[in-house]
Amino acid sequence: MRRPGRWRPTLDRPASVALLLGVAGVGYRLVLLLLSLPGSNSDEATFGLAALHIATRHERPIYLYGQRYMGMLESYLAAPLVGWAGPSWPVLRLPVLALYAVFLWLAYRLTRRLFSPWLAVFVVGLLALGSERVVRDQLTVVGGRPEVKPAVLAMLLIAVALGERRVRRRWLAMGVFGLLAGLALWSDWLIVPYLAVAGLVLVWAAPRDLLGWPGVLLVAGFLAGAAPMIKDNLTAPPGQDSWSVFQRISTRPGAPPSWSERLHGGLLEGVPLAGGLCPAAGCARWQEWFGPLYLVLLVAAAVLGLVTYRRAVDAAGRVRAVARLALVVGAALTLLGYVRSALSAADPMGNARYLSVLQISLPVVLWPLWLAAAHAWRGPAGVAARIGGTAAGVVLAAITAATVAATVAFVADVPSIRAEERRARDLADTVRRAGLHEVYGDYWTCNRMIFNTGEAVVCGVLDGNLTPGQNRYPAYWRRVGRAERPGYVFAAGSPAERRLRLLLGDQADAAVVAEVGEYRVYHPPIALRPWR
Repeated sequence: MRRPGRWRPTLDRPASVALLLGVAGVGYRLVLLLLSLPGSNSDEATFGLAALHIATRHERPIYLYGQRYMGMLESYLAAPLVGWAGPSWPVLRLPVLALYAVFLWLAYRLTRRLFSPWLAVFVVGLLALGSERVVRDQLTVVGGRPEVKPAVLAMLLIAVALGERRVRRRWLAMGVFGLLAGLALWSDWLIVPYLAVAGLVLVWAAPRDLLGWPGVLLVAGFLAGAAPMIKDNLTAPPGQDSWSVFQRISTRPGAPPSWSERLHGGLLEGVPLAGGLCPAAGCARWQEWFGPLYLVLLVAAAVLGLVTYRRAVDAAGRVRAVARLALVVGAALTLLGYVRSALSAADPMGNARYLSVLQISLPVVLWPLWLAAAHAWRGPAGVAARIGGTAAGVVLAAITAATVAATVAFVADVPSIRAEERRARDLADTVRRAGLHEVYGDYWTCNRMIFNTGEAVVCGVLDGNLTPGQNRYPAYWRRVGRAERPGYVFAAGSPAERRLRLLLGDQADAAVVAEVGEYRVYHPPIALRPWR
């Protein structure tokens, strides 16, 4: 008999272990966040500046400054904190840390619902680890990926719950489903394959709810979530709609790469990097094995999903099987779209971030291995089954070991990353102490410096020829353009610095007011704007 007033835990053993692993994963990332790790850059600074403008200037940007396809939801989430505490990297990243925690919880819930409790624990354990590539996608404010992954997991959980008749307010569930779909589409177009398969699961699970008020609320929720994107596309000039822009950035000039180059960059390097099995420097030959194995596991999971569907004895079992197949198809379409793009061959290490959404399908990819390993040691199993199960267990152990090794490699590289981050802050502080409020610099210097100084210094972007570069926020460029004596901040020996020194002539050395690491800060007696 339960004693009055005595508290007893309601979590079973798998849930308790998953909770501990999840807390460890969030704690690991919280420490990184407080140390401003991974290192910041000007892309993230642009989101931070947008958050500052939302909070203090009441601006309402729809897309990332200078683009028309990536939504600004992360900036809106960070705006209250940045407006209250001021610009800082830890404050900016707090909302995406919360999104990661939600993602872990939803991944556990969905895996447990569709597969098994202990596979859910294993998935949470892998997701709690994190190489530099994985943590950068989860913890930096770079648009889209941190919010779309929990959105898709929540949509699948809603669809499965509707199919299993476990939802009382079905109209509300349909409205939330539509709202999440709209927000995810506005945030990042890369999630379209998963949105499509989640929609198909909903159609399969609750076809009657598509009619009447639930269906109306589904559409209304979607329109509300995607309203910023819809509004912009209705008023965008020809060729400036989000779809046209997205198509342009998915291609690269020059001869298209061969399929062997795309497969190598997308499959052999992209998949292991996005899965957290490789360090930031890239994948070794032995680590590339996960790419082909990923395809094999997807095929095996698809076969298992079809078998499960055929053997299901009720509607609830069939909807779970359909949800498993949806995870397979979502991963396959995402991978196919990435490999088809020239970006997969152009820069596999830099572009592997586009595959980070594959984490959504991690449970179904591991499912065949998990079943084989569990079956081999459960009840009377033949020799072949035991050999196959042992091999599956070895592969699961290898995946875990590779993930741990990549995480350790990232942690070992923390001192060098922090040193680079300190140099960026020192550069910003030096420019401010020099009395400069308007400077020119390269893209990867400018917005990062503006954010680090809280807009005390603004920067206009120049390319290597000292002509206007990628200036995402035109107001900064105009302000620097009005300055009588702007400064110049360039890496020593860079094409831009060599061009600047050539224009300064004998006054080049006298114009140097500071040197910080590899950078030189110039303040010439006159403004140099050769593009004019």
